[in-house]
Amino acid sequence: MNKLFSTLVLSAAALAVSGAMAAQAAPEIPCSTARLIVPWKAGGGTHVIFSIFEKTINAMDVTPRIKVVTIPGQGGNKGAKEAARAKPDGCTLFAIHQSAVTSFLNGRIDFQYDGFDTVANLTSTPDIVGARAGTPFENFGEFAAYAKAHPGEIKVGATFGSTSQFIWLIMADKLGVEFSYVPYDGTRERMTALLSGAIDMGVLNVASGRKYMEGGDLQGFAIAAEERSEFLPEMPTLREVGVDMVFALERGIVAPKGTPRDVIDHWSAIFKQAAENPDLLAQMDAKGTGVSYQDPDEYRVWADALYADFETVAIKIGMYKK
Repeated sequence: MNKLFSTLVLSAAALAVSGAMAAQAAPEIPCSTARLIVPWKAGGGTHVIFSIFEKTINAMDVTPRIKVVTIPGQGGNKGAKEAARAKPDGCTLFAIHQSAVTSFLNGRIDFQYDGFDTVANLTSTPDIVGARAGTPFENFGEFAAYAKAHPGEIKVGATFGSTSQFIWLIMADKLGVEFSYVPYDGTRERMTALLSGAIDMGVLNVASGRKYMEGGDLQGFAIAAEERSEFLPEMPTLREVGVDMVFALERGIVAPKGTPRDVIDHWSAIFKQAAENPDLLAQMDAKGTGVSYQDPDEYRVWADALYADFETVAIKIGMYKK
């Protein structure tokens, strides 16, 4: 009797282990290396951040591996279009942020987050209102006063239809001012223009602008965050200077529409593990970027709410009509 009982217990345990292994088994993804499309040029903030994720994930010895592939152009929309039409088999992932929504609202593409399956939301980088050295204003108050007294005179660098323009559109609406918008394709181009004096103002962040602000080449007037940055503690938030506005770039991962749920969950778990890596967290912290993982369902709820908020603003400023 004891022998029979032991046999049954061992059999049950074996079945349980077998079932657990099956549940954890990776889905069939027909590639050894998946593309992670970043739709901007190499060297920009999004490319740098996801290159860190790439290195972290590949060190985890997972299958498939990932490879960051930059497909710049059209303000991020060239890469977005290629990702949206890719085969939904888990071999293509897309690095996305709010520019997908602003490009849709601006009429440049006919899809936004709804054109993809959400995988994981990962990082948040607050924007900084930055100026070139030598402008006729030295702080946010002087900048706002100058903008009101000289409508359309301040030249602002932006990627049209992207978040780098949307922040200025919202700010202009809140301040009751007008800016002159100068188009650039990506972060590096806008930074070069700002440093050379080709434009007066531009969006910065800790990752792209800290060394220039500390060196005196650029000025940072205010950060669009809930709280001051620990790396730039003397810089006030926009709310502290009288503008009720928080604006951060939320970077995440999506997959082509129709990607099987087990594949979505596989990649989401991998990115979650990477997002908990101490070395990755230290690198993100040094870049002034927070890490806050959301799973596929949480990310979808967030994306839908984001779109609703942005649509309301776009209608208000005349960018979008239903």
